[in-house]
Amino acid sequence: MWLSLTGLIALILLLILISAFFSSAETALTAASEARMRQLVKRKGNRQAARVEALQTKREQLIATILIGNNAVNIMASALATSAAIALTGDSGVALATLVMTIIIVLFAEVLPKSYALNHADKLSLRIALPVQIVVWLLTPLTWLLNLLVMKILRTDKMGVTSREDELRGLIDLHSQDTDADGRETGAMLSSVLDLGEISVEEIMTHRASVSAVNADDDPEEILRFVLKSPHTRHPVYSGKPENIIGVLHVKALLRAIEENSARDITGLSVADIATEPYFIPETTQLFAQLQAFRKRREHFAIVIDEYGDLRGIVTLEDILEEIVGEIDDEHDEGLLEVKLQSDGSYIVDGSVTLRDLNRILDLELPDDKASTLAGIIIYESRHIPAIGQEFRFHGVRFRIRNRSGNQITSIRLWCSDSPPDTAS
Repeated sequence: MWLSLTGLIALILLLILISAFFSSAETALTAASEARMRQLVKRKGNRQAARVEALQTKREQLIATILIGNNAVNIMASALATSAAIALTGDSGVALATLVMTIIIVLFAEVLPKSYALNHADKLSLRIALPVQIVVWLLTPLTWLLNLLVMKILRTDKMGVTSREDELRGLIDLHSQDTDADGRETGAMLSSVLDLGEISVEEIMTHRASVSAVNADDDPEEILRFVLKSPHTRHPVYSGKPENIIGVLHVKALLRAIEENSARDITGLSVADIATEPYFIPETTQLFAQLQAFRKRREHFAIVIDEYGDLRGIVTLEDILEEIVGEIDDEHDEGLLEVKLQSDGSYIVDGSVTLRDLNRILDLELPDDKASTLAGIIIYESRHIPAIGQEFRFHGVRFRIRNRSGNQITSIRLWCSDSPPDTAS
């Protein structure tokens, strides 16, 4: 009787150890850094890291296997402990076994193993990857039936899957919180990189009304003066009407053509011959695809057209990079003169300022899915072309129209609070 009881207790302890293994495995494999495992596989060819990756890619099967194994050994250990307690103390052994096994399982099979695994997730996951992989393989038929039963009960074709991109955005937001300005700026840049696949060139392009274009039919001396006064190094070249783009003039190309002329006489210079062939892109092109296209073609400048082939504006490589790192100014840039802080806390804003730039500068949340500029969203929200002096409140911002040029809103005063002081425009 004593030997059989000793063996029973030994079996219970073994089952507790197996339960601790399953508990630590669940925590370690779910908490292990996927990025670190990827680097171990890529740089060192670590086979254990490859096993961890394989287990993490089938997370539902892994969790199901661990739950089956863990619950099975816990139930078996509790049943055996109850049997041993009844043999020792009679019917009162049920309550005693329940109390003792609850303490032992919670402390030694759950809390301690999971706490250790959480603090040593990467190291422990590498050690236990092989045995866990074997258990997963052995219990595959059972886990498959279990998942099938769950899907039938919940009436779903697959288990909930978290978007990798959403998960990455969440991690960026998490690490950007409660940090310094540099950390927040880094988080904003990383988020902007993810946004490149969702933003079209239409949202960041310079509209054709603001494009500094060169008329190929103008006098060469006038063109030279215009180019030298401009802060830009590239200019679209048109013939006849501004929508008829025939090329792109680079300042270096123009100066080189003048230099190559021994007499330095530019009266007979043809800008159309100097200009390079224009690169046209549709307005719906995503920024990530356009960035790749710029790199592949070694281009920095593109003409944006709509579905009918009409000119919409221009977009440059710098425009795309500014979506990631923010405004890039050099010694020739005039700065962001379109947004001016006033003494009363309001801002004077040019109507052509893009909503993405305005949101970034003033920390606003104006939606940019219906319009790309400040003037555009005011017209969209008001459903008409407002008159000078009209005021609007939407999305937590107060707007007052300051100036118009024809039907174009050119200047707006805005307050970032819904109830600013009543200040004359």
